[in-house]
This record gives sequence, C-alpha cells and structure tokens, in this order.
Amino acid sequence: MARLNEYLDSIRARDPAPHSRLEILTYPGVWALGFHRVAHRLYRRRWFLGARVVNHVSRLLTAIDIHPGAKIGRRFFIDHGFVVIGETAEIGDDVTIYQCVTLGGTSPDNGVAGKRHPTIADGAIIGSGAQVLGPILVGPRARVGANAVVTRDVPAGAVMVGIPARPTMVEGGAAPEPRFVPYGTPCSEVFDPATQKVEILRCELEAMKKRLDALIAERGDQPERDRA
Repeated sequence: MARLNEYLDSIRARDPAPHSRLEILTYPGVWALGFHRVAHRLYRRRWFLGARVVNHVSRLLTAIDIHPGAKIGRRFFIDHGFVVIGETAEIGDDVTIYQCVTLGGTSPDNGVAGKRHPTIADGAIIGSGAQVLGPILVGPRARVGANAVVTRDVPAGAVMVGIPARPTMVEGGAAPEPRFVPYGTPCSEVFDPATQKVEILRCELEAMKKRLDALIAERGDQPERDRA
C-alpha cells in the first residue's frame, strides 16, 4: 500500500486534474501499468501466450498497448492513453508519457543484440504525438516536445522539437530550469533553432531589399542632379 500511495501521489504531482487518489485509480494509464506488471512476470517466466492474453485484455480496456517484454521502472505515468510501447523498450523511474506516443522499433537487422526499441532514462517527458524510434537513448530529465520524431540519442536534460527532432535554443542562453513541464515543451521559453535561422534570414533579406530600393531610387535621381 505504501508503494501504491507513493505511485498515486507521484501522478498527482504531475497532473493537477484529479481530486483524490481514488480518482487516479480510474486512469487508463494506471490500469495499463498494472496489467503490464502481470504480463511482464508471465513473459519473464516464458509463459508467452498467457502474457499476450493479458496484454490484449489491457489493450482492449485501456487503448494502451505495452508489449509484455518491455521493462518499466517505478512511478511511470501515461497521461490519457493511446500509447504503443515495443518489446525491447526500457523505461526508467519517474517517466511521463502523454497521449499518442510510440516507442517504436526498427528492423531486427538494425538492432544490437535484439535491441530494437528506445531506452527512456529517469525523469524524461515524452510529449503528445511524439515518435521515438529505434534502439536510441533518451537521457535523464530530457524532454521530447509534442509531435517530434526522435531517431537519435537525446542528451540528458535536452529539449527536443521538430521532425527530425533537434535540441532547442533557450531564451537568454540559460540552461532549462529543472522542473516538470507538461507535454515536455515550455513553448514561451525555447526556440526551434531551424525556425530561428529562417527568421534571421528573412530579416536579412528584408534589410537588403530596403537597401537595394534606396540605391535604385538614388540612381534614378542622379541624372536630374547632373543636369542641375
């Protein structure tokens, strides 16, 4: 009961919506994790058919598909649901995943020693709609923004956005504050570096256009000055 209360309180710390622990117990992510604990034990004992049956019941009831072989740490929270987690995925402690996320795998030929799915380190946040693909590492406390597609390792504490995902630039050049950020992306504080470069180029083009217009106007007035 102490571990269950700790788990429920960890969810309440990340989600302001529930009013009690009992309300959290109705969350599909909580039920999906409970089913997975059972399925994973069966899987480790090589009772693969029984593990798959539990997995399918869980998916039917929660719309969350966690392969029985996936390794999941403590205080894992799936907010809302519609999540897919592959067989060789590994998830650390205090990880938060939002709706419509896929921890997907590559071809068996591309994996190393059978590892085809990502490893999510402690405290990471995966925003809604993000796709984390292949045997890559998402470092501790990293954040993956909504709808990002991650195909390479993510450094610890990084904030990744875009397709393919890239580290963001923080306003003022400071490091991101180590706090929980819903959906993984503090949009008012960080910039997509590619978008910022395009904006800089646009400003430079506008400045060059104004200068060119001024030069053309000056040359147009030159004959009149010569006649005078």
